[in-house]
Amino acid sequence: MIVKKFIPQEFAANNYLLYDDHRKEAILVDCAGCNQALFDFIDKNGLSVEYILITHAHFDHVGGLKEFKSKYPDVRVLMSEADKILYDNLSMQCDLFGQKRVEPIRIDEFINDGKEIDFVSTKIKTIATPGHSKGSVCYLIEDNLFSGDTLFFEEIGRCDLPGGSFDEIKNSIKEKLFKLDENIKVFTGHGDNTTIKHEKINNAYFGKNAIYS
Repeated sequence: MIVKKFIPQEFAANNYLLYDDHRKEAILVDCAGCNQALFDFIDKNGLSVEYILITHAHFDHVGGLKEFKSKYPDVRVLMSEADKILYDNLSMQCDLFGQKRVEPIRIDEFINDGKEIDFVSTKIKTIATPGHSKGSVCYLIEDNLFSGDTLFFEEIGRCDLPGGSFDEIKNSIKEKLFKLDENIKVFTGHGDNTTIKHEKINNAYFGKNAIYS
């Protein structure tokens, strides 16, 4: 499996294209924008995108859905059911940040904790990690974790937006993510990649060497 990162200029929310170069099957994690770069790469490499997996329903992670689905109508969009209210209020989110309104599209399947998604010869496991939003999830495939805005490089996602909770994100990280294999690579929703081991030591909030408590 190959992972290719795409980063739109505005808000710099990472999009990850996971693909198998032999079978030409692909999955997109989050759809923040920068769609033309994605379209060019997908078409140039002859890839077939089966799913878009949404880590959470903040506008900067779903802003490219309508355009992407228009070009590839057969792709299925999956998102946590717990973020449905947040997704239904995309316009209000955009107004809050002074951004152009994002028009929501139909979600093909609402998913919950533990949902497994077939991809090539393996499965992607859904891990519910509320805290940044009620429906925040991470996706684990082999030794790769796509953490959305739950866990960042030496940081965590903000908890002061509607549906956010510091207590919940603390539980999600310490009781779920930090109990995963330490060698797992973490592909974050913003910024640089990290590992579970690095965060267990260096995370500013919950690591062994935390500077906030």
